[in-house]
Amino acid sequence: MKRFVFTLAVTALFAAAGVNAQVYQWKDENGKTIYSDKPPIGAPGQPQKIHAPSPAASSATQKTLADRDLEFRKRQKESQESAEKAQKEQSASAEKQQYCDNTRRRLQALESGERISMHDDKGERYYMDDAQREKEITKARQDIGSNCR
Repeated sequence: MKRFVFTLAVTALFAAAGVNAQVYQWKDENGKTIYSDKPPIGAPGQPQKIHAPSPAASSATQKTLADRDLEFRKRQKESQESAEKAQKEQSASAEKQQYCDNTRRRLQALESGERISMHDDKGERYYMDDAQREKEITKARQDIGSNCR
C-alpha cells in the first residue's frame, strides 16, 4: 500500500512539472505556424506560456450545480403553473359553451309553441301560460346575448 501511494505521489509530481512547460511557436519556410515544446533549430522561437484555466475563473463563469438546479425547478414550476392555467381556461370555455348550448335549446323549445311543464314548490306539475313563456324567452335571449358571443 505504501509503495502505491509513493508511486502515485511521484507520478503526480512529474505530471505537475509538465504543466509549467514552455511552448514554442514559429513559422516554417512554407509559412505554416508550428507549435512545439522544443525550440526551433537555428532560429529563435517565441516561447509562450500555457495557462491552465483556474478553477476560480471557470466557476465564476459557469453556474454552480445548485444554481442550475434552482433554475430548473423554477422553470418546471412555471411550466406546471402555465399548464394548469391553460387547463382551467379550457374547462371554463367548455362549461361556457355547454351553458350556451343549453340556453339556446331552451330558447328553441320556448319559441316552438309546445306546452312546457314546470314543477312548483310542492312538487306538483303545472304548464306555463303565455306570460310566463314570454318572460322566459326574454330572459333566455338576454342570457344568450350577454354570455354567448
